Amino acid sequence: MRLIGAVALPWLFGAAAASAQTTPAPSPSPSPTRSEYVEVVATRVPEAPDEVPAAIDVVTGDELADRGASDLHDGLGLLAGVDVAPGGDNGPAASVPEFWGLKEFDAFLLVVDGVPWGGAFNPALATLSLQDVERIEVLRGPAPVMYGATSFVGVIHVVRRDPGDRRGLLGLTGGSYGSGAGQLSIGLPRALGLDSRLTADLTRERYSDDRTGFDRGHALWRGARALGGGRLRLDLDGTWLDQDPASPHPREGRALSARVPLDANHNPAGAFLNERRLFAASGYDHGLGRASWSTTLSFTHSSEDVFRGFLADLDGGRFDARGQRGTIEQNHLYLDTHLAWSGAERWKVVAGADHMHAEADGRGTAFDYFAPLDGRVAPVVPEPTLFDKDVADRREFSGLYTFAEWNPSSAWRLQAGARLNRTQERRGEEEAGTPEPPAEEAGREREDVRLTGSAGVIWTAWQRGPERLRLFASYNDAFKPAAVDFNFAEAEPAGGERILEPETARSVEVGLKSRLAGGRLDAQLSGFLMSFRNLVVAQAVGGLPSLANAGRERFRGIEASASWRAAGSLSARAAYSLHDARFTDYLTEFDGVPTQLAGKRLEMSARHTAALGFLYARPRGLVAAAEARHVGSRYLNKRNTALAPGYTELSASLGWRAARWEARLDGRNLGDERAPVAESELGDAQYYRLPARRIELSLSRRF
Repeated sequence: MRLIGAVALPWLFGAAAASAQTTPAPSPSPSPTRSEYVEVVATRVPEAPDEVPAAIDVVTGDELADRGASDLHDGLGLLAGVDVAPGGDNGPAASVPEFWGLKEFDAFLLVVDGVPWGGAFNPALATLSLQDVERIEVLRGPAPVMYGATSFVGVIHVVRRDPGDRRGLLGLTGGSYGSGAGQLSIGLPRALGLDSRLTADLTRERYSDDRTGFDRGHALWRGARALGGGRLRLDLDGTWLDQDPASPHPREGRALSARVPLDANHNPAGAFLNERRLFAASGYDHGLGRASWSTTLSFTHSSEDVFRGFLADLDGGRFDARGQRGTIEQNHLYLDTHLAWSGAERWKVVAGADHMHAEADGRGTAFDYFAPLDGRVAPVVPEPTLFDKDVADRREFSGLYTFAEWNPSSAWRLQAGARLNRTQERRGEEEAGTPEPPAEEAGREREDVRLTGSAGVIWTAWQRGPERLRLFASYNDAFKPAAVDFNFAEAEPAGGERILEPETARSVEVGLKSRLAGGRLDAQLSGFLMSFRNLVVAQAVGGLPSLANAGRERFRGIEASASWRAAGSLSARAAYSLHDARFTDYLTEFDGVPTQLAGKRLEMSARHTAALGFLYARPRGLVAAAEARHVGSRYLNKRNTALAPGYTELSASLGWRAARWEARLDGRNLGDERAPVAESELGDAQYYRLPARRIELSLSRRF
C-alpha cells in the first residue's frame, strides 16, 4: 500500500490544485532538424551528442517511421558497434543487444523516459513497444555515474512523445505467416489542466518456425500540466504479452546439427511465455533560478508464466528434452531526484540521489520428456502443477552522484563525475524436504559499497561556420551485481544458488567527431579498451545449464560511422566496427578436464560488422529505403573450435505518402539468411537463428 500511495499521491495533488493553477503548460515545439537533436542519457542535462566525450547516436522517431522499423533490431541496425539479435531465451518478442563485442541480454541498460526498464534485474525487452517514440538515444560504453550499478557496455534510452504533442496516427499492418498489427496515437482534449496523449497498439507476429510467435497488447497514457511554477508528469503503461517460444538449434561439434530441421520446435505442446506488466510513474520539474530540480518516482509490477523445454540429448534417449514450468512475480520501485545548474556560461553541475528497490519471487519445477528431433510433432506433456522449487531475490541499489562540466574556453570542455554505490542482495531458495541454511553461510546474502566514476575531455580542434572537428577522450570505472537467472531447470551447487561476484570494468575511449560539407555530413570515429573481471557466463554442469563468473576478459575495438543529409529528401548512414573480445584468464572445465581459455575469443562476438543504408523520404510523394547489414564470422563456443561464417541481411521499403495517408511495403531479410545470432543460456550449446524473410504491407493515416 505504501508503494501505491507513493505513486498515486502526485495524481491527487495535481487534481486538487487544478482550480488554483492557471498557468498554461508549454506548447510543443516544432520538430527539430537532425542537427538540433539533444540527448540526456549521458549527463541528464540536454546536450548535443557531438558535445559529449562519448560515442552517442540519436535515431529519431520520424526516421524509424520512414524506414519502417518497429523493433530494436531494425531501428538500431545502422549504428556502429551495435548488433541486436532478435528473439532469444526471453521469447520471440525479445532481443539480445551487443555492445563493444559483448552480446549479453543483461550487460547493457534499457531506459525509457529516464526510468530503468527492468529495474535491478534484466532489461524488459520483450515488453518494449517502439510506437509513438520521439527518439532513441544510444550510448556506447558504461554510464557509471548517472545510472550506477546497472549500466556496463551501453545504454539504450527510449524517449516517447511529449503529452503536449497533438499529432495523431492510425495504422494497420499485415504481413508474412499471418502477422498483423494496429496502432492508434492521439492527443486527448485538455482536462483538469492536463495535456495528455494516448497510444495503443496490438501486435500479432508469426514466424516460419513451427508454433512460434507472439501476441502483444500495449497501452500508454502520458499526462503533464503546469503546477506550482513547475511541471507535473504522469505516465501509465500496461502490456499484455503471450508468446509461443521457438527452439534454439543445437550444435554438434563444429557446426549446427544437420539432424535437426531448420525451423524445428521441441517445446511441449501448448508451450508459453506469458507476461503481464503494469507501470506507473510521476515526476515533477521545477526551475530554481539558474538551476532546475527534477524528481521521478515509478512503480512496476510484472507477472510471468513459463511452460517450455529444450533438447538435452541428440542421441535419442528415452527423455531427450528437459522442460520447466513456473511463475515469476516482480516488483520494482525507482526514485531519482537531482539538481542541475546549467545557467552559467562556463560550467554545469548535476547532483542527485537515486534508489532502486526490486524483489522477485519465482516458483516452479523441472521435468523430463521426449521430443522427436525433427520437431514436427509437438510433444504432449502433462503440465506440472506441483512446484518444488522456490527462488526469491531482493535487491536494493542506492547511489549518491555528482557530475560537473567546465568550459575554460570555447574550444575545451572537461567533464567528470563520481558516484557512491551501495548494493544489497538477499537470495532465498529452497526445495521440498531440504532445510535452508542461513543466507550468510550459503553465500546468498551480499552487500557492496563501491565508488565508480568517469572523466572526459572534448576539444574543438577546428571550426568554420557549421563545420567542425572535435577530439575526445574518456575514462570509466563501473561495476554491476551479477545477473539473476530464474531458470528452474538449472544446475545448482550444494545448498542452493550462490550470489556470484559482481562484474567490474575499467575502460578508456578516444575518438573524433566531425561535421563537414556545410553541416550535412556527420562522422564519428572512436577506439576503446576495456578490462573486464567476473563476466557472468552460461556453462553446463552435468548437462544442465548454470551461470558462473569467468575470470578476466579484455575488450578493444574501433568503431566508425557517418550520417549524410543531401539537399533534398535523400539521406544515408554507414557504419563499421572492428571488435576484439577475448578471455585473458579463465580456467574452467570441459568434460571434467580443466581448460585455460586465455587468448580465446568470446563466443558470438564478431570481429567485423558493417552497415549501409539509404533513405529517400519526402513530406509528400515517394518514400523508399534500402539497407544492408553485415556481421562477420564468430565462434559459437568458448574453446573457439566452431566458427560460424559471416552473413549479410538485406532490407528494403517502398511507399507513397499523401497529405494524410501513407501506404508502404517493407521487406526484411530479403536474402532469407538463417544464421545463428544469439546463444541460449538455458539450452546447452544451442543457438537462435535470424528470422526468415518477412514482407509487410501497411496503411496509416495522420491527423
